[in-house]
Order: sequence, then structure tokens, then C-alpha cells
Amino acid sequence: MSLTLYGAILSPFVRKIRIQLAEQNIAHELVTQPPFKQPDWYYEISPLGRIPALKDDDFSLADSSVIAQYLQDTRGGASLYGSTPQEAARVRWLEKYADYELGALATLTVFRNRVVKPVMGEACDEAAIQRALETGLPPLLDYLETQLDNGRYFLGEQFSMADIAVCCQLINLAHASELIDEETWPGLSSLLSRVTARSSVSTLLPAEHQLVAKMTGRV
Repeated sequence: MSLTLYGAILSPFVRKIRIQLAEQNIAHELVTQPPFKQPDWYYEISPLGRIPALKDDDFSLADSSVIAQYLQDTRGGASLYGSTPQEAARVRWLEKYADYELGALATLTVFRNRVVKPVMGEACDEAAIQRALETGLPPLLDYLETQLDNGRYFLGEQFSMADIAVCCQLINLAHASELIDEETWPGLSSLLSRVTARSSVSTLLPAEHQLVAKMTGRV
């Protein structure tokens, strides 16, 4: 069967699926699709015009969490959702927390203002960035720190979609030149280092760094 993923490489939601595809050794084609100004045909596979979207022969679906579960159910090997219903529920909760709570600040506020808006000719809202960094993000990171509970991953020794989803948002913070304080959040800092060292992630990052450098004019 032919599997095609549509999206832009700097999207944390697209990155999440690309990491899963690499972790589970799933053959696919990546078709670059920006997160805005979509062509009419794209709405046939992603009704809201969002990325990522997936096409599996004549079957299509959107939303990264839905796509991730579909890939696990149809092609996945080792589970990225734990080994019990309780672990699976916890992973899905942390994935949702990362996508909707952490993502609203890390990606849609900090990353979007620092990296995306200037390229689009829009002004960077530095005040919104500082509010996110000083008051919005700390309690979210505090909670995630407690959920790690000194483990290597959110499920202890088992790597999961929770680790992928959280780190995808932290990577976008780093792309926006904001690193989490390793003294305040040592567990999360170690998790990010551990996850970015995995080949499923490290092979993706050079192209991302090059694109961010091009967009921001960094040397």
C-alpha cells in the first residue's frame, strides 16, 4: 500500500508523525504542504486544511493524534502507547496536553512570533513571547516534570508517543532560541537530550536547523 504524509517539516505535529514513522520503520513518502493557503484539493484529505494529513491509497485522514493511532493500529510494531489500557490512556493524555496546552505557547506563540511571522512580513509580538515564557509555560513544564517522576521516559523505561509529543514542542522552543532551564526542569531537559539523540529524531533535525537558519537569517 502507498502511504503519503503531507506537511511542513517545522510543524511539531508533522514532526511527531515523522518520528513515529522512523521509529516503526514504516515506508512512506513525504509531500511538503504548508500550514496555510492550501489548494482546493487538499481539503479533500484534510477538511480543516491543517497539517499533517495522511493518504493511504484511497483512504485519507487528518489530525496528528488520529494519524498516529491509525499507523500504530495498521502498521506499528512495538507499541508507542504502552502495554496496558492504563498506560495507553496516560500516553494519550500527555500527548493531548503537549499538543493543545504546551503547543499553544511553545509553537503558536513563541515559535510563530520568532520564526514564522517575520518571514510573512508580520511583526513579532515580543510581549506575548515574554508572557508565555514567564507565566504561561512554567506551570505546564512543572506538571510535566512531575509526570516524569525521575524516569527516563514518561512510562519509565519505555519510550512512547508522550515523549515524542512533548519533545516536538520543546524542539520548536529551541528553534525559537529558547531552551528550558535544566536546573528548574532537569527531567525534561534530560528527556529532550535523550529523545533528540535517537536516530529517528537526529536524522530529521539538520534539515530543520538549516530551514530555521534560512528563515531567520542566522549564521
